[in-house]
Amino acid sequence: MKVVQCWDDGIHADIRLIEILRKHQATATFNLNASKHTAHRSFGRIYQDTEIWLLGLDELNDVYEGFTIANHSLTHPHLENIPVADARYEISENRKQLQDIFQQPIDGFAYPFGTYNDAVKDLLKEEGHVYGRTVKNALPILPPSEGPMAFHPTCKFNTPDFKKIFAQAKAAGDAFYFWGHSYEMVTEEMWQAFEDNIAFINEDPDTEWVEICDLFR
Repeated sequence: MKVVQCWDDGIHADIRLIEILRKHQATATFNLNASKHTAHRSFGRIYQDTEIWLLGLDELNDVYEGFTIANHSLTHPHLENIPVADARYEISENRKQLQDIFQQPIDGFAYPFGTYNDAVKDLLKEEGHVYGRTVKNALPILPPSEGPMAFHPTCKFNTPDFKKIFAQAKAAGDAFYFWGHSYEMVTEEMWQAFEDNIAFINEDPDTEWVEICDLFR
């Protein structure tokens, strides 16, 4: 079974996350909004008494070296609630800026807030994206029943029955796809539980870490 994961928003906790991923040789995609990254690291907001800092442009390439970057729109709006021309700009301009920053193809997309409509799906395809990730939980069926521009992940990384859902996805035979935000890990216990799940996946001889776009090629 193929296993994929992605993480949103480009925040400082990704550094610790990536240390774990590298330790276990796990691939991942990071969904970023180029306009939210200033020259240097900047304060974002508070989440459950924990400060969230947005990574600076001066550190993005070092932090994400060896990982895949995907489009998360330029400013993180509800794309279906703005004019189509503005939505196209959000999609196309962010893709351009991310390609300039990372010098790698930007082929994937994660919908801000997980929301979209048919017009936004069409824009993704027209602008050259391979898939659009939602936040609706579903056992991935390849090809996706609603098409690659409505690719539903299996679950979030911190779902209480992570291992049970993993087993269900394995029985289905296609893929296991989890996602999240690294800032959601606010305790040492949560970080350890996450690393335990990564190790659990690696212990299964029938699983393989792949890039999300590879599921569609």
